[in-house]
Amino acid sequence: MSIAAENLPDLESPANSRARDALVRRLIDVIAMPSSNVPPQDRSMGADILLELLFGASQEELLLCARRLADKSEAPRRLLRFLACAPIDIARNILEKNDGVEESDLAHVATITTPEHRLLIAQRKKISAMLADVLIEFREPHVIGALLRNKDSQLSDLGLDTALEVSREDTRLCRLLLDRPELTPAHAMVMFWWADADVRRAILTRHAAERMELIAACSDVFPMMAAEGWSDPNARKAMQLIERRQRNREAIEKSEFVNLEHAVEMAAKRGMNAKLAQEIGYLAGVKPITIAKLLSDKGGEGISVLCKATGLKTAYLKLMWRALRRPTDGEDGEPDPIFRRVLHCYQILSVAKAQTVLRYWNWSLSSAYSPSSGLVEDNGELAVDSGYSAAKKTASLLFGGR
Repeated sequence: MSIAAENLPDLESPANSRARDALVRRLIDVIAMPSSNVPPQDRSMGADILLELLFGASQEELLLCARRLADKSEAPRRLLRFLACAPIDIARNILEKNDGVEESDLAHVATITTPEHRLLIAQRKKISAMLADVLIEFREPHVIGALLRNKDSQLSDLGLDTALEVSREDTRLCRLLLDRPELTPAHAMVMFWWADADVRRAILTRHAAERMELIAACSDVFPMMAAEGWSDPNARKAMQLIERRQRNREAIEKSEFVNLEHAVEMAAKRGMNAKLAQEIGYLAGVKPITIAKLLSDKGGEGISVLCKATGLKTAYLKLMWRALRRPTDGEDGEPDPIFRRVLHCYQILSVAKAQTVLRYWNWSLSSAYSPSSGLVEDNGELAVDSGYSAAKKTASLLFGGR
């Protein structure tokens, strides 16, 4: 029987509401059937009809539908995506329980919904690096934290960079980042500067390498570069990261101080000032920006790395600490707790590992980089270093350039 438009009942009438409710339930029943019981064409058509009804549905109808389809992974994607974008109490049923929502749909949901939706997505199984990038881009610490805790999630290098930036403001993320298998020494070394003492110690013990293979593999390159007068600035900087020697011999010959130890003794006697700090950095073989960062570090573990890498004995670590007017002894006669932590850090590091850490900091801190500058230069050529240079990326993360 055909129904003429003028004969349609009032849509607001109670009778029609009951019929509509019955229609919604029947359509849900069809869509929820196993694939063996309903042809795919029927399921798809039923979903299209149901979706049109749900556009004007009540919260109760939406919730009923979401609950019935929560574990129905074969339900049509368009319907699942619509329900996943609904208010969180409705969407929760799909985002928490339905394995049929595809990655592209989840990325869409994450983009147009709320932090609560993104949190549920971050807790799902098998989060790909692409989907993780979408979630991380919102820079929401609680969502990133859930993603880092999720053992079934994957992180891209770019996603890790952004998570690392967010950890500067919410340092609770540092410990979670430390446990991620994707974390590289480059990421760890820059995170060091805002991490707490326990995370710092873990970074220095887990991620500091002795670079023995690099030294052995490149040993014949040193005389080649010396013969060429170290004319290639990029190659020279790279070799400074690899080479074994730490102290600057040329600086010692030109300095007013006999050696690095003498400079530290004078700093402890006079108090550290800008001129002495720069001279100590020069003798230690590091750039002015690096020594400034090390000596201004509130935690102090960086100073233990400096002393161990340059071969300064424990007594000179104490002198360096005193030069900065920081106490080595507490009120109870025991070592000051902060200095005790710094001393422990000095003791657990080998010279080779401390040198690697110091070289990496020196290499990266002296680089300038803005990640928002893009990969394409004005002439249309690919600006390779702007997006891929580890040193420049590290400098960007540390100084917050965007």
